[in-house]
Amino acid sequence: MNVSLYIAKRYLRSKSSNNAINFITYIALIGVILGAASLFIVLSGFAGLKDFTLQFSSVVDPDLKAITASGKSFFLTEDDVSKLNSIDDIAYYSKIIEERVILSCDNKNTLATLKGVDEYYNNVVNTDSILEYGNWHEQKSNQIVVGWGISNNLSLGLLDFTKPIKIYVPKPGKGQITSTKNAFNSVNTINVGVFYINESLNDEYIYAPIDLAINLLNYKPNQISSIEFKIKDGVDENQIKIKIKSALGDKVILKNRTQLNDALYKMLNTENLVVYLIFTLVLIIAFFNVVGSLIMMILDKKKSLNTLFNIGATVKDIRKIFFLQGSLMSIVGGIMGLVIALIITVLQKTFGLVMITPTLAYPITIKTENFFIVFFTISILGIIASKIASVRITKKLVKGF
Repeated sequence: MNVSLYIAKRYLRSKSSNNAINFITYIALIGVILGAASLFIVLSGFAGLKDFTLQFSSVVDPDLKAITASGKSFFLTEDDVSKLNSIDDIAYYSKIIEERVILSCDNKNTLATLKGVDEYYNNVVNTDSILEYGNWHEQKSNQIVVGWGISNNLSLGLLDFTKPIKIYVPKPGKGQITSTKNAFNSVNTINVGVFYINESLNDEYIYAPIDLAINLLNYKPNQISSIEFKIKDGVDENQIKIKIKSALGDKVILKNRTQLNDALYKMLNTENLVVYLIFTLVLIIAFFNVVGSLIMMILDKKKSLNTLFNIGATVKDIRKIFFLQGSLMSIVGGIMGLVIALIITVLQKTFGLVMITPTLAYPITIKTENFFIVFFTISILGIIASKIASVRITKKLVKGF
């Protein structure tokens, strides 16, 4: 039987004859419980915000996207198409043309990104989920679908033939521009729908048939900016990347959803790390109470420690008692805090106790990894605090009586 562990458990459960020491011990334990609970709740809150933020951008992000390795466009040959069609793991793919353009309507102008898509785009991305009102454009037409922000900026309606939307793009070439009339390609279009994704995309993108983009930019029929892929369920992403890369060669770079939003992911992960470090600092301060309560307990138990020393216990054994007591206090407090935090997060997720707006509850995502992060953090800090307190025990202290 481990005598040090047995005594540590007894000290942890028993009360001291000194009420002040009991009070300090309770305060230390409550600090650990609240610290663990707060850290888990905050990590779950940030995980929820991350998922909530990404769901608006990922709704229009494909599973994989092949972008040109150099320049603005590349050529998709018949041989490339044949190789892509032979890959069974690809559910659908859509050819894309993107370019910055100028929109003009009723003496109002704005910059936008024209995204020309083919007839398979609706299979790659669920366009019905982003349409706020109106319809998706038809192929081989001059119809466009604009973002909510662009619609507001240009005061656009739907199917308003009296106010055509003119799209301008600079003509390719070199030399000095002598006439603005000859400097731009342009086309008159009609708005048939308005989409809503997020503020950034709503203010930037318009969708159009790929033929309109080809004619506006003077592209060749097989010249495109990118290819967006929807892969079949259960397919290994790395394997399908190898197959697509083999089919298209070095003229493209393949990116998944995470890589397409790498800046956003980095920002969210950095914020999450900063919050974790701040709350860890709060926990460190809380564990000073643990150190204090252990030292007070050591002083209170000086007579008992002297007795243990006289019957054969070494200073190392006595230090181990209080090291284990502090560690157990931290672990028990951490588990209790995690249980309380889990109850609170489940209630928030189920009933929406805290609201951001009258209709939107604060998002919460419960992740298993956060349990381990909090428990590991609490355990390490508890071990360090217990070590700091236990090393205060010296031979002179235990022989004082």
